[in-house]
Amino acid sequence: MIITAIHAGHGIRPEMLPWLAIGEAERLREEDPLTDYFLGLGDSMLRVNRSRFECDLNRSREKAVSTDPKDTWGLKIWNRDLPDEQIEKSRRMHDEFYAMIRSHCDAMIARFGRILLFDIHSYNHRRDGAHAAAAPLAENPDIDLGATTMNQDVYGDLLAGFAEELRAVPVRGQPPRVGVNIRWEDGGNFPEWLHSIYGDDACVITLEYKKSFMDEWTGEANILALQALREGLARAVERARLSLSALSESGR
Repeated sequence: MIITAIHAGHGIRPEMLPWLAIGEAERLREEDPLTDYFLGLGDSMLRVNRSRFECDLNRSREKAVSTDPKDTWGLKIWNRDLPDEQIEKSRRMHDEFYAMIRSHCDAMIARFGRILLFDIHSYNHRRDGAHAAAAPLAENPDIDLGATTMNQDVYGDLLAGFAEELRAVPVRGQPPRVGVNIRWEDGGNFPEWLHSIYGDDACVITLEYKKSFMDEWTGEANILALQALREGLARAVERARLSLSALSESGR
């Protein structure tokens, strides 16, 4: 059971700062702060301390650093004169990350037969402004489960039970709305890469938490909401662990 928070970091190496075009508050709003709060529920865990804008580990090596706003939702992150040598340094971090993950997953699959990996992310739902209406609920669940690389014939019951447990713990007095593959057509480079290497030996679920546990404009967190979400995830992880054990015993 591996839990990762690859977009939780905010750090950018100092030598890149002269070319940084986005402000501190705006950059933090587009990162995934507090997603590392859930990491302790895994048997092994990984938190990336660098900002996704220094090196986005959920994109391919070529797209991990971009000076083109088209690649970052219209946001200008880097000035276009960011030197190639700085981009290449960030890409080397991309290489190191994937090599490290490959080594760890190889070892875990050799030992246990398969792995279950949860990659934790978050998303904004008040992009029109701090006091504007939130995005529609139908297209923006409290938790969206990305399972596009999952073999539903093998892991479909595990996914259904996982979602059921996430809904079981109320957040701010209401059961969270949990969707599957609602917001994105894929989970990004990271889960696709894992699936391409390990196939059904790696069951990967991306969790996208709507930033209803915090004010995305001020950065202020609601600790009670976070605690409730963590409790729900703890239940879901244990349910998934039992499902995985049953699959292994059945030889599937």
